Amino acid sequence: MNDINRIERLMQSKITRRTALFTAGYGLAISTALWGCAKSDTAQQQTSNSPQASASPQANVSTDGKVFHVVRSKQLTALAALEKRGTLEKALEPLGFAVSWDEYLAGPQQLEALNAGSLDLALTAESPPVFSQAAGAPLVYLAAVPVNGRLISLLVPTTSTAKSIADLKGKRIAFQKASIGHYLTVKALQREGLELSDVESVFLPPPDAASAFASGSVDAWFIWEPFVTRTVQKKIGRVLLDGGNGLRDTTNFYSTRREFLEKHPEVLKVFFEELEKTELWAKANPKAITELLAPVTQLDPASLKVMYDKTDEWGVKPITSQIITKQQEVADLWFSLNLIPKKVDVKQGFLTDAEYAKVIPEIILAKA
Repeated sequence: MNDINRIERLMQSKITRRTALFTAGYGLAISTALWGCAKSDTAQQQTSNSPQASASPQANVSTDGKVFHVVRSKQLTALAALEKRGTLEKALEPLGFAVSWDEYLAGPQQLEALNAGSLDLALTAESPPVFSQAAGAPLVYLAAVPVNGRLISLLVPTTSTAKSIADLKGKRIAFQKASIGHYLTVKALQREGLELSDVESVFLPPPDAASAFASGSVDAWFIWEPFVTRTVQKKIGRVLLDGGNGLRDTTNFYSTRREFLEKHPEVLKVFFEELEKTELWAKANPKAITELLAPVTQLDPASLKVMYDKTDEWGVKPITSQIITKQQEVADLWFSLNLIPKKVDVKQGFLTDAEYAKVIPEIILAKA
């Protein structure tokens, strides 16, 4: 049995009780739209990367037991710097909230946890929210983050003779289902006049995709930083193409579930106030942030500086009509490929201007 089948069967056999109950509750829609989430939850627990394992020991202590669960970033982001600097914890003390930084394998797993109530704030690319909405989750888009496409790459082995994605026709490409890697694979193939069906999609969360790629069980891997730099530095793979030159035409999103938004808008507003301060700090202090996040990303500051220089802009962006229109195009794409069970109206996940004003600081809204 090859490595991919071994990995998939091992993970499938150990689906957690929480994930199984969640999947049963949503039936066929969840199993279609969030197929990869249940399996990778188990891998998350097996590698001690579950939210409980990754949160700091004092994260679940507050004056009245209230905890704000925020996704942990292990990339070169202001969100990762916000955790390391500890300013959010201090800012939320007057509201009686502690902060728990919870780690997930990728965007789809975050949004499964968000819907289940074990995560309050997620940061994902454009596709996971669409799959979540297709599954009926009450997701709310809060704000956008511009992302440089050069930070997401299609890797091939160093020995590969491929010169473009067209050379991978009929080959096995690994990526997390419903992730930016999945989306950019589709877009890159379309540029060459090809379709997703022209390659064999191998749905694996990042750690398992890394193992499959290193063992030669897949022919390519579409993944984000810092996985790209680590793989290249170890001479396991090389970059065939990245999301630059207009290939990536979307943003990342901060999102929450509607229940948390309605109960705690003040917590979200404090979060975005502190995040924007950290975004501005990151923009002004390249040396400091690369040194701060070297342990987080497992890359040296020099390598992080190269990645930092690829980042065109820092700062949170407000939701605009253009962003909503683009997100609808993403949803329509996935529906046209029969990868979500129903047509999604993404507007159901966005708020009115008055609603956004309650949770997004004016300094961010003014950027519209």
